[in-house]
Amino acid sequence: MENNLRLALLSLDGLSLGDAFGEQFFYSRNIRLIYEGERKLPSGIWRWTDDTHMALSVVEMLREEGEINPDRLIKKFAFRFSKEPFRGYGRGAARLLRAIAGGNDWREITPFLFKDGSYGNGAAMRVAPLGAFFKDDLQRVVTEARKSAMVTHYHPEGQAGAIAVAVAAALAARGNFKNAEDFIDEVLRRIPESKVKSGIEQAKKIPEQAPERAIAELGTGKKVSAQDTVPFCIWCAAHYGNDFEEAMWVTVSGLGDCDTTCAIVGGIVALSCGGVPKAWLKHREPLEG
Repeated sequence: MENNLRLALLSLDGLSLGDAFGEQFFYSRNIRLIYEGERKLPSGIWRWTDDTHMALSVVEMLREEGEINPDRLIKKFAFRFSKEPFRGYGRGAARLLRAIAGGNDWREITPFLFKDGSYGNGAAMRVAPLGAFFKDDLQRVVTEARKSAMVTHYHPEGQAGAIAVAVAAALAARGNFKNAEDFIDEVLRRIPESKVKSGIEQAKKIPEQAPERAIAELGTGKKVSAQDTVPFCIWCAAHYGNDFEEAMWVTVSGLGDCDTTCAIVGGIVALSCGGVPKAWLKHREPLEG
């Protein structure tokens, strides 16, 4: 348990650093940094967003109970949201969490968000530490990831996105895959049939040397959906899992929802790299506690 929590915290470091880094590129003045020869880091302190805010609740839940309790997890999300609603929460998430903070039951709201439940990328963006925590049991990873997703993302696509990222993080923590193709194959074995899975199957066909093709074919979160976000993130993590900095620069070059794509990739790649660069970490806004 202690080692698993250590891995979850390592993943949280990567997730929050990716989140804070990617957030810097929503500002047009920084986009040029992607294309400069030296890839200069944005200056100053990088603030993290709702991606990290919700991941903190996931890790807190695992530390306290060693599993996901959906009712308690959603209350943790709502509590943190009430304290800091300015972290960049989407409209649907904000509406849900305000209702939960007011004493409502998520079961009466979540299934009807956006008509059939949300298939956004919010469940995927926060889940990598969970995959690290349960790395020794991939079926448990799937079960716990689904539970962590369902309180906010009732739609099967939203849950499939969370499962894919959690499994990828578990595999990165294990460190026993031979190459990118094997890594993606192992992720695919655990994902339910979905558009997310189809996107990851497409990702498998794109070579490392073709990031522009990956961006064009897989999407980078511009539609803020799991199916338009997770396949590109799995592709980046599979091909750049041994180099955190390269993984971040390639991921952010897709722009789109780049705090979320970088959070997802960062949470996975921190595990396969065994850490995050200290020179980058000093820019990240401190985490709670």
